[in-house]
Amino acid sequence: MQHLRSLVLLGAVSSLTAVAAGSLPRGVGPECKFKLPSPSLLLLLLLLSLSQQSTFTAIRGIIQRSFNWAQLLIDTIAVASHYQGQTDFSCISDASIKLSFNRVNDNTCDCPDGSDEPGTAACAYIDPLSPQQPLPGTGSASEEVQPALPGFWCENKGHISSYIPFAYVNDGICDYDLCCDGSEEYGRVGGVKCENRCVEIGKEHKRLADERRQKMERAAKQKNAMRTEAQQLRQKAEAKIAQLNTEIKSLEMKKADLQKKFAAAQLHDRGRVVKSEGTGGKLGVLIGVAKTRVNELRNTLDKVLEQRNDLRSRVEELEKILSKFKDEYNPNFNDEGVKSAVKSWEDYAAREADAVHEGVVDSDVEDVLKEDSESNGVNWAEFEGGSDGSDTDILYNFEAYLPSFLRGLIHDRVVAVRVWLIQNGMLADSGASGSESQLVKAAREAAETAERELGDKVRDRDNEAEDLKKDYGPSDIFRAIKGKCVSMDAGEYEYELCYLDKTMQKSKKGHGHTNMGNFVRIDRQLADDEERLDGKSLGKGERMVLKYEDGQQCWNGPRRSTEVWLGCADKEELWRVSEAEKCMYKMEVGTPAACDDPKPGQQKRDEL
Repeated sequence: MQHLRSLVLLGAVSSLTAVAAGSLPRGVGPECKFKLPSPSLLLLLLLLSLSQQSTFTAIRGIIQRSFNWAQLLIDTIAVASHYQGQTDFSCISDASIKLSFNRVNDNTCDCPDGSDEPGTAACAYIDPLSPQQPLPGTGSASEEVQPALPGFWCENKGHISSYIPFAYVNDGICDYDLCCDGSEEYGRVGGVKCENRCVEIGKEHKRLADERRQKMERAAKQKNAMRTEAQQLRQKAEAKIAQLNTEIKSLEMKKADLQKKFAAAQLHDRGRVVKSEGTGGKLGVLIGVAKTRVNELRNTLDKVLEQRNDLRSRVEELEKILSKFKDEYNPNFNDEGVKSAVKSWEDYAAREADAVHEGVVDSDVEDVLKEDSESNGVNWAEFEGGSDGSDTDILYNFEAYLPSFLRGLIHDRVVAVRVWLIQNGMLADSGASGSESQLVKAAREAAETAERELGDKVRDRDNEAEDLKKDYGPSDIFRAIKGKCVSMDAGEYEYELCYLDKTMQKSKKGHGHTNMGNFVRIDRQLADDEERLDGKSLGKGERMVLKYEDGQQCWNGPRRSTEVWLGCADKEELWRVSEAEKCMYKMEVGTPAACDDPKPGQQKRDEL
């Protein structure tokens, strides 16, 4: 069995070409840039790894772990062969450049790709994680140089392994946020010793990751609820439009019918002789004018009476104030203005006490204000009534003397003749005074009411249809929170965002509210925000941005506007407000509506 293992091991070493027992320099990570061996060989190596492991002696810059052969195959096949068991070292990008192995990690950059210094900062100027080269004022670096190594590898056992810029190696600063095991400060420059804090940092990271996962789950549930509500609101709007269309068709038929009835009533009214005011002639005209004038005077008297009562109340209140002032003021206080005012009040009070006012009895005024009737005022019916018709009435109502079977037959033709006579000036228009019969009035009001109802229904339908065309975001999700507001305190102001409505700045000192913009549209822009421990970050990538424009005019500047950037959160929350330019604001807001949906078959992304 031991012999078989040796053969398998020998085959593995041969397939790797140059991978042999030895050490890996510090700082080299587990990238695989070369093709793996055949699946059968890999399987044999995995089986072998269950019973046999080999530990490498650490070389600075290379992974610092004990590997079994299978793990070594996966993690180090890309670069391990360049650092294992060789007398000479060949630069990874240019094998023609050979160095003695003792020049690896000697703090001198000998290879143009920096591959001879995986564990020092000597080749930091070509580090892709470091500032872009060449630096201003220098010409030592070439823009065409491509680094062979992505950075210094920190294993961070107990936490998350990562690369850090070579410039951070032995710079005298403990970069625990990137290299929690402190391995990048192995040289203890300036006496700095970076202890391994990966255990506690890893625990805290796991705790925060669990919190973010829970928030993500809550956000997903909340977003699904919002999406369901938005869908229901859309269906409700569509159902309302269908109902309004049905009502509109019914009202159109009703309106057409009432307009026909109104036209018929007008035709009938114009074709007959009607007494509009009185029995006709000059007396009838005078009665109509007198009745109108009396009504106008009655209305004017009513208004004058209201003004008199109001002024009387004010005078009584002022008299009480002055009387109290006279009784309570200090006569020893030498103020000539006060003494003069008191003297004037005393004179006024004396005059009023002796004066005799002949006031109008309120009951008499109330009787005058009552409407005219048989028991009060003028009985206009006595003058307007009367059964005696004029000669014109008798002449143009001759069909009343016809037999009943002929009356209906010729009625419409008689009416048409009357209208023709009126239109041609041969017969006085009975409606010229501006009055109309009760029948015509009722028909007109019914037609106008139907027209108003129809107009209201059409406007409601058009508004609903226009609203359905608006952009409410993916799956209409913002329909569920339209008009909902979130706010935050910031010093002497409170900032408020109302979704798809407006943004406001409210003064806490009573200086009023300022409109920072009205909603216009939904855009998408790229965010480049660093992650925050509290999760309240926009992150990196495309984000939805709500545009609010045409706010209150800024003094000596443009009208206020606001860009509302949306980040993923488990609840609606206004995170931050800033003024990017004069009167141009930026709000960063958390909402479940901005969370990405997890792709099918993939683990949910941590967006919080």
